[in-house]
Amino acid sequence: MLPQSPARSLLLATFVIVATACGANDSSRASSTSTAILGAVEEIASPAPPGSKMPFVIADDSGAAYVSWTEQRADSSFAIRLAKWNGATWDSSRTIAADRPFFVNWADFPAITMLGNGDLAAHWLEREGTGTYAYGIRTVRSRDDGRSWSAPVTPHTDGLPAEHGFVSLWADGSRNLGLVWLDGRKSAMKDSTREMTIRTAVVRDDGTLTRDAVLDARSCDCCQTSTAKGSNGRVIVYRDRSAKDIRDIAIVRELVSGWSPPVLVHADDWYYPGCPVNGPQVAASGKTVVVAWYTAAHDTARVLVATSTDGGATFGAPVRVDEGDPIGRVSVVLDSRAEPIVAWLEQRSADEAEILLRRVTGATVGETRSLARTSGARQSGFPRLAVLRDTLLATWTTTKPAPQVHVARIPLSSSAR
Repeated sequence: MLPQSPARSLLLATFVIVATACGANDSSRASSTSTAILGAVEEIASPAPPGSKMPFVIADDSGAAYVSWTEQRADSSFAIRLAKWNGATWDSSRTIAADRPFFVNWADFPAITMLGNGDLAAHWLEREGTGTYAYGIRTVRSRDDGRSWSAPVTPHTDGLPAEHGFVSLWADGSRNLGLVWLDGRKSAMKDSTREMTIRTAVVRDDGTLTRDAVLDARSCDCCQTSTAKGSNGRVIVYRDRSAKDIRDIAIVRELVSGWSPPVLVHADDWYYPGCPVNGPQVAASGKTVVVAWYTAAHDTARVLVATSTDGGATFGAPVRVDEGDPIGRVSVVLDSRAEPIVAWLEQRSADEAEILLRRVTGATVGETRSLARTSGARQSGFPRLAVLRDTLLATWTTTKPAPQVHVARIPLSSSAR
C-alpha cells in the first residue's frame, strides 16, 4: 500500500497536473511517420506442440533465444518445457519439470531467465494444501543449457497454505537469482486482513535465501509483476491497491540504501473492487525506463505507455497506444534506440481478439502491426516479447482447434517511412 504522506500527495498532484497539461488521454495519441517502423511479421515453426500454452521468451547477447511453455500431455498431466533458438532453427525441447503437483493458471505462468554466469533459471507454482489457492513458488537452475535442473527451492519461508505467485525473475550478480512475487500469507493468518503483499528475495547459488523484504504491504490480488534494470538500478512495477480500491500502477526502485517506498507511475484513479488480472510490464535501458499497462479508469479501457528518463524516479505523461477496445495483457521491450515496442490484445468481436504491436517514439506512436488473431478468452493468455539483436521475437497462444504456442520474428527497421 502506498504511504499516505504529504510528499506522496504532492507527487500525485504533480502527476495529475502534468497529465492534464500534456493531454494524457485520447488526444495524446498521435500517429507519426517519422518513427522507425516494424518489419513484416514472419511466423516461424514453433517448438511447442498442440496442447501448449503460457509461453515466455528471453534472448541473450550470443544471438540465442529461449522459449518456455506449459504443455498438457496425453494423460492430462502437465510439463514445463523449453527450447533454444540459434537464429535459424530450434534445438530439441527440454523438460524443466514434470510429474509434480503443479498449480496451473492462465495468468500466473512459469518464467525463465539467464543468470550472469550463463546459467538458466526458471520457476513454476505447486499446490501446497487442499485450498483452491494454496500454492507456492519453486525455483530451479540449469548449468548445462537446460538439459538438467537442480532440486527446487522455495523462496518464501512462511509455510502457510496461501497464494504465492505472479513471479518476476532476474539475475542478481553473476550467480544469484532475484525474484519478486505476490504473497498472500496474510489470508492464512488468524484475524487476517486478507491483503496481498509484494515481497522479494534472492536465491543464492547454493539454494539458500537472502534479502527477503516486503516492498508493499497492500497490492492488487492477481496482477502480474514486472522488473527491469537500467544504469540507475533495478525497478519493479505492479498494480497497487489503495484502501479505497484504487488500482493504479506503482513502482519501487533499488537504491544504495535499499528498496525505495512505492510511488505511482501515473494517477489513473481506477476504482475497481476486484482484480482485473492485468498487470504492467517494464523495460529499461540506461536511464530510460518504460512502463506499459492496461487501465479502465473512468469507464474507458486503455493501454498506456509512460517513459522515465531518470531511472524511474519520475515519469512523463502517458501515451495511449490501443485502438479503442483493448483487452490489455501487455508486453513491452526496448529497441537499440531505447524506444518501446508494445504488444497487447485488442477485442475484435465477441469471440475474437487481435494481438497488436506498436512502436512508440516520445509522445508519438507508429502504425499498428498485427501479430495474430486469437481468442479474447482466458485460454489465449498473454503475449510475450524479447529483442534478439536487430529482431523482435514474439510468442503467443491460439486456442483453436487446441491451445498452441506460436513464435514469430519481426525485423526492427531503423529507417523511417
